[in-house]
This record gives sequence, C-alpha cells and structure tokens, in this order.
Amino acid sequence: MAGAMEIDSGYISDRTGAQSYIAPLAILTTLFFAWGVITSLNEILVHHLRDVFSLSYFQAMAVHTAFFGAYAIVSYPAGILVKKIGYQRGIVIGLTITALGCIGFYPAAEFLNYSMFLGALFILASGITILQVSANPYVTALGKPKTASSRLSMTQAFNSFGTVIGPLIGGSFILSAAVVSLESATALQKASAVQSPYLVLAVCLAALAVVMAFVKLPQLESQVAEAVGANNDSAWRHSHLILGAIGIFVYVGAEVGIATMIIGFLHEPHIAGLAKADAANYVSYYFGGAMIGRFLGAYLMLKIPAKRVLTVNAFASIFLLILAMTFDGAIAMWAVIAIGLFNSIMFPVIFSLGVEKLGPVTGQGSGILCIAIAGGAIIPPLQGALSDSIGIQLAFALPVICYLYIAFYGLVGSKIKTRSS
Repeated sequence: MAGAMEIDSGYISDRTGAQSYIAPLAILTTLFFAWGVITSLNEILVHHLRDVFSLSYFQAMAVHTAFFGAYAIVSYPAGILVKKIGYQRGIVIGLTITALGCIGFYPAAEFLNYSMFLGALFILASGITILQVSANPYVTALGKPKTASSRLSMTQAFNSFGTVIGPLIGGSFILSAAVVSLESATALQKASAVQSPYLVLAVCLAALAVVMAFVKLPQLESQVAEAVGANNDSAWRHSHLILGAIGIFVYVGAEVGIATMIIGFLHEPHIAGLAKADAANYVSYYFGGAMIGRFLGAYLMLKIPAKRVLTVNAFASIFLLILAMTFDGAIAMWAVIAIGLFNSIMFPVIFSLGVEKLGPVTGQGSGILCIAIAGGAIIPPLQGALSDSIGIQLAFALPVICYLYIAFYGLVGSKIKTRSS
C-alpha cells in the first residue's frame, strides 16, 4: 500500500509528510463552514422571534439556552458514541441530526409555537455537538502536536467565514422579509420567514452527510504515545483541562452574548440608530473580524506561543468593551464590532491547550470541553436580563469578567499539571 501510515509522537504521519493531510483537512473545513452558518443564524433568530412573540431580551435568549444546552446534555454521550463508531461515522450522524433539526423549523412556524422552535434548535444543536466532538480532536490529531493550535485555528477560520455569511442570509431572508408590510403582517406571516432558509440548509446538510459517508479519511488511533499519566488515567485529573473547560464556558458565553446584542446595541439611538435588518450586517463584520484573526493567528502561532497570543487578545477585548461601555456613537459601535478580531483564536487555542498531552484520555477531555460550550446557554440569558434591567451598554460588564478569566488561563491556568488520584 502506498503511503503506509504510522504513529509518531501522538500523531499520524506517512512517507509523504504533512502534505498527506491537506485533503482531509480541506474536507473538514467544509464542516466548520457549515456549522458556522447555522450557529450565527441564532443571533438573527433571537431578534426575529423576539418581535414575532413579543418577548423580552431574557425570554428571547432561550434560543441560546436551547441551542447551547444541547452541548451540556449531548456532549458526553456523543463522546462515547464517537469512541465506538469512529470520527467519520460520528460526523455523518451529526450532519443528519442537524438536517432534521433544520426541517423542524417548518412546522414550528406553521403552528406559531415558540416551544417548537426551541425544540428544533435543540435537535439541530445536538447534531452540531456530535460534529464538534468528532471534528475538533480529529483536526488536532492530523499533524504535529506543537502545531495543533495553528491547525485548529485555520479550520476554525472557515467556521468564521460561515458566521460571516450567516447573518447576511438571516438579515436578507429573515429580518428583511419579516418587516415587509410590518403593520399588516400577522405573527404567522412573520414567523414563516424562517422556513425557506432552514429548508435549504437541511438539503445542503443532507447532501454533505452523503458525501462524508463515502469519502475516505485517515483512520486515527485513539491511543497516542505522548501522554501524561497511565492507562488508568482520567481527564478529570488534569488541571489544565478543567480550567480550560471553564475557559471555553466563559468564552462561548461572552462571544455569543456580544454577537447577539450587537443588533439591539446598534439599534439604540445614541449608538447608531440603525434598523435591525441593517444592524444584522454588522454582525457579519464582527464574525468577519474573527475570520481574519484566525487566519492571522494560524500564522502568528507558528512563531509566537499560543498562550501569549491568547492572553494579549483577552486584554484587548477587555479594553474594547470598556470603550463600548463608556462612549456613544461610532467609538462604541466599532469597539464592540472589533472584539470579533480578538475573539478569533480563543476557542481553538483554549481547546488545543486543554487537550494537550492528555494521551489516551484525549477523547474524554474533548467531551468535557464540548460540554463547556454550554456557557452559551447560560451567560447570554444573564446578559439579556442585565440588558432588560440596566441597559444593553452597561450589560457588557458581564463579558468583561469572562475575558478576565481567559487572560488568567493564558497566563497561569494552561500550565500542565496532573492532580494526584
């Protein structure tokens, strides 16, 4: 057989070297792009369903509770499933379930039922959770461990490209469609604006599942040579993983909370006074900054330690949030949008640092980190409640606390220590 595979220091290599991973990494970036589109549509849904059902910000943030709550519930069993059936089959199952969740938006709009929307979101997110558990550790294993952060940042950059496209789709086909003849439109007519976009997504996901079912990807071993601990090790004994899970929790919560509030923030008269459909385009700028930052970060982290880049980005985000809280107009507006640039490398860096040198328990560690994505289910509703009580601008104090913790993780928490059993 040409290009015989072998295990070397915890990663797969062959006689052709790292170039042998170009094809599988290219295929996996398609997945990252797809779930980027779907995830970023949640920011549009919050404001669309808030108008349809006359909800407060806190009530509308149940969109994120349903979506990211799936990570808390599904991640651990997803890890067990992927361990039994393999990464590739896990990806196929994840895509299929995500497509079914998209289809669920059609009856939810027909029956004008908010609970059905939340149920469809939970199903959709369950599929994406399986994709996360399958694809993230797979990408980190496709190459040398020292470049894992750079590699995952590169694939996450295409996820960010999807998050740029998502708000543009949502703004054009959901929010804009919903405001046509707004005074005469019924709630049912406004709710139906989500049906076509999500049916199109369902078809695309189903087609991608078929492709993934038949494409050949490298088979990676779950056991790797470079490990901390013995075969009876547990991921829970590794402090850098546990602290990293908290980092993922607060990062996802901060990123989602800020992204969701951009539309309402720019709608405020003293900030920009934009119509919500127009403000949705600026959510794309926010995620576009993340996309650019991930491409830049993938290069920079080949030369600069990932921990240092993480710490600098966390402090930069804090500075921008303080500007957004203390100024009005263009300064506040662009300060919030610019946070996306510095958010860029946070998830892939925290994730790769969290699973570093876990060895045989890497799969378990990946599941724990994916559970922590549930921060998106808890922190945005809290920020929504603050926005209802003290205003959107001052509510940005909550993500400031989140970024302070991320700076701590970059400086101290990511150091590899193994707790005694």
